[in-house]
Amino acid sequence: QVQLVESGGRLVQAGGALRLSCAASGDAFSSYSMGWFRRAPGRDREFVAAINWSGSQSYFADFAKGRFTISRDNAKNTVALQMNSLKPEDTAVYYCAADRHFGSLYTGYEPDYWGKGTLVTVSS
Repeated sequence: QVQLVESGGRLVQAGGALRLSCAASGDAFSSYSMGWFRRAPGRDREFVAAINWSGSQSYFADFAKGRFTISRDNAKNTVALQMNSLKPEDTAVYYCAADRHFGSLYTGYEPDYWGKGTLVTVSS
């Protein structure tokens, strides 16, 4: 079992930056690949970014490439999503997820574990 708690969401102006963090507890954190997803108002949940267990591989949705980065600290059991050049369309609840299989995070499979989300609002 893995418990995930996101933090860092808040109101930010367009063009600004925000860093989200996800703290994991429970099972061996370094056994899991980690991902970030989001759900905008009235829209389906979508994949944002993923990182493998060691941090040597990452994968991004097209809208995130060049603006977002993902990182992890296995010593602290945390994963972060750095978001730059934010746009109003980035407004969403952002969720952290864990799965033992890196590829599963960005190929449509349901991750093993989810956090409860943190709200990011980008004002124009």
